[in-house]
Amino acid sequence: MAMQFYASPEQIMRDRSELARKGIARGRSAVVLSYSGGVIFVAENLSSALHKVSEIYDRIGFAAVGRYNEFENLRRAGVRMADLNGLSYDRRDVTGRALANAFAQTLGAIFTEQSKPFEVEICVAEVGATPDDDELYRLTYDGSVNDEPGRMAMGGQAEAITGVLKSQHRPDMSLAEAAKVAVQALSTVGGEGGAARTIAANQLEVAVLDRHRVGRTFRRITGAALTALLDGDVAAAEQPAEAGGPGAPTVPTGEAHKPTTSAGSADLEDKPADGGER
Repeated sequence: MAMQFYASPEQIMRDRSELARKGIARGRSAVVLSYSGGVIFVAENLSSALHKVSEIYDRIGFAAVGRYNEFENLRRAGVRMADLNGLSYDRRDVTGRALANAFAQTLGAIFTEQSKPFEVEICVAEVGATPDDDELYRLTYDGSVNDEPGRMAMGGQAEAITGVLKSQHRPDMSLAEAAKVAVQALSTVGGEGGAARTIAANQLEVAVLDRHRVGRTFRRITGAALTALLDGDVAAAEQPAEAGGPGAPTVPTGEAHKPTTSAGSADLEDKPADGGER
């Protein structure tokens, strides 16, 4: 009778961790920063159809690196959980901390119980009344949660990017300054021979949680607005999108200042399926 191959639990966990880390490192990086006007997400993304940055709820955003199909499943589950709690109780009861804990439990269970862990690293960010009130949570493939100090980088050469952010990030930065620091940090890695490179606007996915907006605070910065922002023209970048566009503000109800639509409804439409690393 053939003998079964035996591996110790410690070796199995090490193998799973190595698989997940290698998958995450192959993906392009993303940066999340707190600035004076809110929280900015900047991700290197060559696909215009698949988002690495999305809205979860009124004041909560989501960014991820790794395998798209895996973190997209997590995002959708987070949107449903937030909507359910907001409708069952109150919209103010939906917090980034609660969502981060839910994601951590899911990732931890998958890591320990499934043969293959999720090759993802995600950030749940909640914008507060001031930069000191912003909350950034980093969640890794094994369910670990870290409360980041107003800045973080994920995917690719995250450690080198984090070093640049640590030296240049300030909570009182303007939107243009925060975008410049994020793009500069992403550009310091990935060049030939370790040299810095240039990242074009059409290779970036940028969004913000605007602390000065009522109701839904998430808005994307794309096209001419993104180009203007990278050139330092904040006024043009902060122009509202055309009526009905993805950046158009939601008109709140008069008394409770509540959004008239679900925070995640726009992102729940069908998108192309892609399981590759990004």
